[in-house]
Amino acid sequence: MNILELTEWLNRRLEIDKFAGKDPSLNGLQVECSGKPLKKAAFAVDACLETMKRAVSCNADVLIVHHGLFWGEPLALKGTHYKRIKTLFDSDTALYAAHIPLDANPETGHNACISKAIGLAEETLEPFGEWRGMTIGFKGRFRREETLDTILSKLFPGGENPAHILPFGPEKIKTAGVISGGAGGDLEQAIEAGLDLFITGEIEHEQYHEAMENGISVIAGGHYQTEVFGLKALAAELARETGLETFFIEVPTGL
Repeated sequence: MNILELTEWLNRRLEIDKFAGKDPSLNGLQVECSGKPLKKAAFAVDACLETMKRAVSCNADVLIVHHGLFWGEPLALKGTHYKRIKTLFDSDTALYAAHIPLDANPETGHNACISKAIGLAEETLEPFGEWRGMTIGFKGRFRREETLDTILSKLFPGGENPAHILPFGPEKIKTAGVISGGAGGDLEQAIEAGLDLFITGEIEHEQYHEAMENGISVIAGGHYQTEVFGLKALAAELARETGLETFFIEVPTGL
């Protein structure tokens, strides 16, 4: 498999074309490499210099990320942007990015994987969370009532700390909505849906009172921590279906 064949596989698997003209990210292959056979693929949340250096040090042929280098406007190749591009060019390492396609995918997306991890019943899952004409999250019901502590233990089995918890909903939680990353502003959609719990990455100051006054709990798990789920699932699937060696690079931001 070469980089163009891998790109075709990823584009098809993540349905990249569905998000053209809506997602500000340049989804797909952002930096090409030579036509060499690919052996190893690195996965990471961010296309930052640290993840690139680690990918290169582990002899990865391609780095697959959620947050790429290009966001709808041209950037001069200077400063930090130049250093990142040069690192990829010098090592003949490709870069592939999937932003909203990786949030929204119903099987390997962040939100689908989080919904599964916390135990939302699959048969109750529905698309949830409108953004720029795209539905990117999911909502559903638990098979039995859950507590906030139990849900947190399922969401972060390794003991990671969420960024913020707003425990204003019912003690026994029956329903939840999930939108990873910086979706605190979508709390209103969770309130309108009558959910007991909203799970996202970030929450803003003004949403504290909105949650409290409407009796809904919020888990702001951290932008980074809620956007590793789909990448890890995709890495496992890619290895299983193509035989490529895959690995995930942890560069947590604490945000």
